Amino acid sequence: MKMVKSLILGSAAALVAVGGAQAADLPVKAKAVEYVKVCSLYGPGFYYIPGTDTCIKLGGYLRVDVLANTNSDNTGNTSGAGAANNRFTNGYTWRSREDLNIDTRTATEYGVVRTFFDATFSWTTDTYAGQGNGATVYSPIGTASAPNNANSGGVAGGTVGVYYAFIQFAGFTMGKAVSQFSAPWANYPGNNFDGLVGGGGTITGVNQFTYTAQFGNGVSLSLSAQDQTAYYQAGVANLGALSPIGAAIGATGPFGASDYAGTIAPDFVAMLRVDQAWGLFQASFAAHDNHAAYYGGTELTGHPDDRWGWAGQLALSIKNLPTGPGDTINLQGVYTDGATRYNIQDLAGSAGGNTIYGGTNLPGAYQSVGFGIAPDSVFATGTQQQLVQTWGFRGAYVHNWNPYWNTSIYGAYAAVMYNDTAKVLICGVGGVGGSLRSALAPAGSGAAITTCNPDYNIAQIGTQTQWTPVKNLTFTADLTYTHLDQKAEGTVVAPSAPIGKPTALYELKDQNTLLLMLRAQRNW
Repeated sequence: MKMVKSLILGSAAALVAVGGAQAADLPVKAKAVEYVKVCSLYGPGFYYIPGTDTCIKLGGYLRVDVLANTNSDNTGNTSGAGAANNRFTNGYTWRSREDLNIDTRTATEYGVVRTFFDATFSWTTDTYAGQGNGATVYSPIGTASAPNNANSGGVAGGTVGVYYAFIQFAGFTMGKAVSQFSAPWANYPGNNFDGLVGGGGTITGVNQFTYTAQFGNGVSLSLSAQDQTAYYQAGVANLGALSPIGAAIGATGPFGASDYAGTIAPDFVAMLRVDQAWGLFQASFAAHDNHAAYYGGTELTGHPDDRWGWAGQLALSIKNLPTGPGDTINLQGVYTDGATRYNIQDLAGSAGGNTIYGGTNLPGAYQSVGFGIAPDSVFATGTQQQLVQTWGFRGAYVHNWNPYWNTSIYGAYAAVMYNDTAKVLICGVGGVGGSLRSALAPAGSGAAITTCNPDYNIAQIGTQTQWTPVKNLTFTADLTYTHLDQKAEGTVVAPSAPIGKPTALYELKDQNTLLLMLRAQRNW
């Protein structure tokens, strides 16, 4: 028995010893590794890029728009098929968009180095266009129809757009960002309608080199050189390059063709801002060079001299209103001389101007048409550029009913004026001559322009209501009315095959449009 007991105890001891050895060999549970470390230096949402001292934040939104009575999203229905008011006008236009932005920041001995990138991925309904033979084609202008095609309504299918791509360092901003001329709300004082006139825009960014000095107490001064190409070029109209009558309005028009030469000088911008608890005040100034090519097809035809234009803008935002918490009033006014896009901004209508068709009660007229074209300058063969002047304003009042609902009322106005020399070139003398009559009322057509005046005004008014049931999810309804007040009278011949308009007499008449946008947007 003693022997059996000794064997059992010895075996147990051996097992304990082996078990202890195995336990000693097991790895100790390691401390959890923090692969993504929160960066609290620049606000919520930033994380350190592993292995670096650079912080990064990802953001963006997913947006779905449905618009009624327009062929664009959401620049208006004052040109093209959207303004034809016939079977080529879309009953609805639909867009789905994903936006992605990447924000990186690194603290250095010179201050923070920041990069910012923002891109959009969109799928949008486009337009059917007539071929003049009973057939139509979808998306006649393709996927590269405009420099800001990510925000253009004339782009079929899927598109990618780069909005912002800039570096900030030691007070400098280098790359594609919103112009320093624009107010902080750009062209959205209280609206989602893109086509509001009355001030600067470039919400999709413009290439620039800017220095901003901070003086304390919310006072800053920015000096900038920015690329004028496309976004700030309303046209240098060569009246000697008239279109055939079949493309008279809505293409190059009765003001000939835009005749830009290569880039020569950027736009120069200065902006002073006071941003404090009560609100904001901003004064902006821009200088814009109009650099035309040749009168004709070769160097031998000569060219007009460059003409520098300019624009000035004042903006005011008032907060802490007695009507309720978060209520705001945003206002701005602008004057331009040869720098039209600082008033009628890049999303406020097409480069060909406003061309709206409507009904008529004039005997002998097929329909009516109203047009307003606002280039930077006009010239004819052998003459110098004549700068076009404009003035305008825009504003909005935003009221918050509660934390979930808000409503805004907004409006805008722009006036376009040609000097006497430009009017002679366009209208002729004593009812004879001029590019307008040559293009729209040629001899033998039966058309007669009784009052020839290229000046026009455009007025816009709208209202928007937003519902935010949960954080970062907003539903919007935005209704916009536009009135085109054109100054010419009489009849013209204004056919347009792509939108089904025949060669017939059209009464020159003021026009009105209405469009509705419904939007759902989830920010992240």
